[in-house]
Amino acid sequence: MNILLVEDEVSLSNAVKKILEQHGYFVDAVYDGLSAVDYGKGMDYNLIILDVMLPRLDGFEVLRILRGGGVNTPILMLTARSTVPDKVAGLNSGADDYMTKPFDTEELLARVGALTRRTGEVIVDEIKYEDLALNVKSAVLSCGTQSVQLSRKEFEVMKTFLYNPSMTLTKDILINNAWGSESEATDNNVEVYISFLRKKLKYLKSRVGIRNLQRIGYRLEVEPC
Repeated sequence: MNILLVEDEVSLSNAVKKILEQHGYFVDAVYDGLSAVDYGKGMDYNLIILDVMLPRLDGFEVLRILRGGGVNTPILMLTARSTVPDKVAGLNSGADDYMTKPFDTEELLARVGALTRRTGEVIVDEIKYEDLALNVKSAVLSCGTQSVQLSRKEFEVMKTFLYNPSMTLTKDILINNAWGSESEATDNNVEVYISFLRKKLKYLKSRVGIRNLQRIGYRLEVEPC
């Protein structure tokens, strides 16, 4: 189950991300409205948790853009703006639920569970694509009878690819997902871990490879049988 978390307070974002991941969700975190639009339109999520007071674009505008662009992902507004007009504005803009800060952890998990169940998805222990299977608890990548242990960063990068197998992923997206937007990771870090993963895919004899699109990013490619 893949969730996009949009919250500009980094400490709160990290806390919510940790809570959700401890309960089996995969979480991408971004910190401004424009990034929320890019991720919400470009990647496949089961739920978007969206703050209202964001830099660059506020949450209401993000909602209008996503819904206007045909994005039907369930959206939970999580914000300190608790007046009735704010709630009405959020729901009228296309939100599926509205929750105010400070919030109770159990209530947040209950609302997240209710919204994600609407998609008909379940939390899984394994992500599969072509001949690959990634165990999300052990970070073991398998192909047939062969398997290999991934490091934490390798796991985060590979998970991003497997959840978005048809997308071209920029280095910025990979840095944000594996290292976090506040990290000092550079393009070189991405290149190093792509190299590590290519070696492990070769060791596994997988038909899946990672293609470099010059000045654009990376995407998975599959060798014909």
